[in-house]
Amino acid sequence: MGFLAVVVAGIAGFMFGAVWYTIFAKAWMGASGVALNEAGDAPANRSDPVPYVTSIVGAILVAGMMRHVFVLSGIDTLGEGIVSGFGIGLFLVSPWIATFYGFSGRPFRLTLIDGGYATFGCTVIGLVLMLF
Repeated sequence: MGFLAVVVAGIAGFMFGAVWYTIFAKAWMGASGVALNEAGDAPANRSDPVPYVTSIVGAILVAGMMRHVFVLSGIDTLGEGIVSGFGIGLFLVSPWIATFYGFSGRPFRLTLIDGGYATFGCTVIGLVLMLF
C-alpha cells in the first residue's frame, strides 16, 4: 500500500500544481521571465513534455520521502499529515527556493508564487498520504 499511496499523493501534488499555476499563470510568467509564445499568453515551451515529466517525477519523489519521514516520525493522523506537509513545504522547501532566487536576483513575487506551491503542494501530499 505504501507504493500506491506515494504515487497517488505525488499525482495529487502535481495536479494541485496545475491548478496553482493556472491561477497564477500571468503573475508567474511575468515574474519568472520565461520566454513566451508569439501571442505572449503562454510559455514558449508549453508543448515540451520535459517540464511536465520532471514535475510529476519530482512530486512522486517528494511524496516518497515525506512518507518515509512520516513513518519514522509516527505521523499517522490526517491532521498530523496536513500540518507536517505544510511545515515541510514552508520551512524546508520554501527557504531553499528563497535562497536560490535571492542569489539569482529573481523577483520576490516569484518566491511567493513558487514557495506557495511548495508549501501547499506538500500540504496536499501530506493529506493524501494520510488517507491510506
